[in-house]
Amino acid sequence: MTSLTLKRLSLFALPLAAVAGLNSAAQAQEWTPERSIEFVAPANPGGGWDTLVRTMSRVIQQEELADESFAAINVPGGGGAVAWAQVARDEGNPHKLFATSPPMILVPLAGASRYDHTDFTPVARINTDYSIILVAADSEYQDLEDLLNALKEDPSLSVGGGSAPGSMDHISIAGLASAAGMEASSVNYIPFSGGGDAMTNLMGGHIEAVVGGAGEAVGQLGEGSQLRALGVSSEERLGAGLSEVPTYQEQGFDYTFDIWRGVMGAPDMPEEAVAYYEDLFAEMLETDAWREASDQLGWIDAYQDSEEFGDFLDQQQEQFSDVLSELGLLRQ
Repeated sequence: MTSLTLKRLSLFALPLAAVAGLNSAAQAQEWTPERSIEFVAPANPGGGWDTLVRTMSRVIQQEELADESFAAINVPGGGGAVAWAQVARDEGNPHKLFATSPPMILVPLAGASRYDHTDFTPVARINTDYSIILVAADSEYQDLEDLLNALKEDPSLSVGGGSAPGSMDHISIAGLASAAGMEASSVNYIPFSGGGDAMTNLMGGHIEAVVGGAGEAVGQLGEGSQLRALGVSSEERLGAGLSEVPTYQEQGFDYTFDIWRGVMGAPDMPEEAVAYYEDLFAEMLETDAWREASDQLGWIDAYQDSEEFGDFLDQQQEQFSDVLSELGLLRQ
């Protein structure tokens, strides 16, 4: 065989190898679920995680975005810790996902879970919500300044929330207090088993105010409501029935609080599965069904892919460590 022939063969072989590599990459990207996906809400039905899981599952099915179904599963307990322990045992499983939000960072920092976000696979951030502070419609507090001044003058006055000490609602009101020149730890935060329980105690006059998710409060406000909103933690005013509620910043308090929500997977989930879910969720966010649901729930799209979401979670861990340390709740 001549050297010219060998040269031609080698030049021909190189593209073939490249094509083979491309085919392998394409096959990896073409991974699809082989069975129903277990989509875990790490709490009882009715809360933010459960609403996210069921809304996403419904939209994906309604829009026929996936061949396999997303089965909503509730695994309550420990502010999420029970579900996380269960998922952590399913290493490498591409058919198990769970909804996540700030407690994924806060609960481990407070020492209430042996697992933190680094033990799982970030898949995508989906959307965000914000905190809202509510009082009874006949409350003497007309704005945030009234409420915060009262809390300064009488530390026994309390603000309730539907999550544990050191978790999302507590961090939100503590951060606002700090921005108002108070000691974050001076807020008398009362944890309840859920937002509904907190509201009952507010209407019963047992607490001064309730802090919770703005999206969850939309349906409770409006004409004839027994509640009044004093402020929201967003940078700009929100829509979906909350346009009349001023932000904290409008009222002179330089503080925002983002209640992000996203999806994570089992430890060491295969990259091709992560890529599949990234694309699926990005497509879901573009549908009319998702837009309608988000408008009703007061959600704001805030998509991040796996890598961006992972970096964001690391930043959240650093930020929340500072607040928990100020509250004396950081695990040593």
